[in-house]
Amino acid sequence: MDLPRKVKLVEVGPRDGLQNEKETIPVEVKVELVDRLTAAGLPNIEAASFVSPKWVPQMATSTEVMARIARRPGTLYSALVPNMKGFEAALAARADEVVIFGAASEAFSNRNINCSIAESIARFADVARAAKDHGLRLRGSVSCSLGCPYQGEVEPSAVADVVRRMRDLGCDEIDIADTIGVGTAGQVRRLFDALATEFPLERLAGHFHDTYGQALANILAALEAGVSIFHSSVAGLGGCPYAKGATGNVATEDVLYLLRGLGIDTGVDLDAVVDAGQFISAHLGRKAASRAGNAMAARRAAAGTTLTP
Repeated sequence: MDLPRKVKLVEVGPRDGLQNEKETIPVEVKVELVDRLTAAGLPNIEAASFVSPKWVPQMATSTEVMARIARRPGTLYSALVPNMKGFEAALAARADEVVIFGAASEAFSNRNINCSIAESIARFADVARAAKDHGLRLRGSVSCSLGCPYQGEVEPSAVADVVRRMRDLGCDEIDIADTIGVGTAGQVRRLFDALATEFPLERLAGHFHDTYGQALANILAALEAGVSIFHSSVAGLGGCPYAKGATGNVATEDVLYLLRGLGIDTGVDLDAVVDAGQFISAHLGRKAASRAGNAMAARRAAAGTTLTP
């Protein structure tokens, strides 16, 4: 199959990336990060999470962040919501899209949210109806689609079951997430080939972590399967607090570098994303996890070209 000519990137750094940071990040830093990513041309930015601050304290300022960002017409600003209380907060914050979530692993579902997969999806029925009633996009995310830290292997049939449940709730888009980064290219290709019979391939997304260094290879395999939506995190921020050893999402800079080399259009300014990655990494006091971003920044420094302040 020919590769897609255009790919949509969903930037998850401001939410999925920053939520695991232990030190409190000032609102103004979060806002500047989102604004930099907006200016870089990212078409969809996961900017907030309306969950209990008790569980995810880093996201306690989501309402203020959503109120202060400089929104660009045509850009989708997404928020993760666990229930109707979260939905109401996301609606008030003018989110364009709400994200619901479930796992393809019964063990992960029970350890993570203390209920079965079926129960977890059923809990989102009211959220799904409310999203449709208010004209918001509804996105579903399926974690542990290629492996689970507790039960190990996850069968494609289990992922397909969750995809069907989310489809029936009315999800406009469904993310297939390799939460602990154990997937390989062959697995990815087989999984998306199987899922294409359950949900339109053009509305399935790949969300890959780079624990075993396979994220870019997995993206290429998904591209070959016909997938044209991918999640990435600026500077490779993030991980999974419920999966020990799981490193961050694949870096946006690395994905853009790959796609540029393949001649695939994203509409995103790679140089501006490098700037954003260096900005947030400097604030966090550590080197970015993006190889392409760090290499480009180093090349600029050697040439005497300064980054955007």
